[in-house]
Amino acid sequence: MTLMTDPAAELAPRILAGERRALARAITLVESGRADHRAQATALLERLASAGKQALRIGLSGTPGVGKSTFIESFGMMLVRQGLKVAVLAVDPSSARSGGSILGDKTRMERLSREPNAFIRPSPSQAQLGGVARRTREAVSLCEAAGFDVVLIETVGVGQSETLVAEMTDLFILLMAPAGGDELQGVKRGIMEMADMILVNKADGDLKPAALRTMSDYAGALRLLRKRPQDPEGFPKAVAVSALAEEGLKAAWEDMGALTAWRRENGHFDRRRAEQARHWFETEVREGLLARLQSDPEIRAQMQALGSAVAEGQTAPAAAAAEMLAALQR
Repeated sequence: MTLMTDPAAELAPRILAGERRALARAITLVESGRADHRAQATALLERLASAGKQALRIGLSGTPGVGKSTFIESFGMMLVRQGLKVAVLAVDPSSARSGGSILGDKTRMERLSREPNAFIRPSPSQAQLGGVARRTREAVSLCEAAGFDVVLIETVGVGQSETLVAEMTDLFILLMAPAGGDELQGVKRGIMEMADMILVNKADGDLKPAALRTMSDYAGALRLLRKRPQDPEGFPKAVAVSALAEEGLKAAWEDMGALTAWRRENGHFDRRRAEQARHWFETEVREGLLARLQSDPEIRAQMQALGSAVAEGQTAPAAAAAEMLAALQR
């Protein structure tokens, strides 16, 4: 990345003007792990926060092969045709060698990537748990500042731990496939309780009857869950869609709009945003404390000594941890 004397001052006005190149450079900056880049990224985000721009944040999760990229392209194209600006943050599994994205979702969204009102950014998960990259939340803030109306966050898609995206989005959408054997084993209670909508994809051709049965199965399962205060009557709900045939997408978008409008009118939308901001503040504090443990030579040496004692059976892990915490308080 080309060095800039003051990235916050140089990039902020260009991002607010909707310049895509500046947005891409800013995301690269916030994803950097260098200490000087982190300080620059923090200053940039602080400057952009005063703009007060908001987008509808939608998280999408689902098992690999369910058609997330195909759905996002069809769904994104529909939104663009409605005159909306759409940003896609696609989190891919990381290469064990280079640390970069393995799949590269941008190459699988050819139509959407050519749209001037769409922006697609693949990011490596870099072993981050929860289905999103560590700095995805900050990338969302940058996309909002750039004037995008909808930000779609596609998770890695590896199973039940894909719930961290719910802590940075307004709507959490679970994408499922039909004819997967015992469909209700495809998603467990934890992630199901967090989903605002379940979309059963591939409801076309020979798979359509199976998709409708699967949708019915999920709808029945959702009715068994305790009603959440942030949901109006009928939500969360299961809907059948076809990303390939582009069927059911408009109805799903209308459902998302109705749910969002209800939450705004009843105060749940702003309350949830405030709770998420507090969550990420606490997360940053924890990450910062862990980083200090690694950066202080004296603390690192004590950690290694206690770790060796635990490994050799000289002390119990809990006792060593207590000794380390006591040393930090001195």
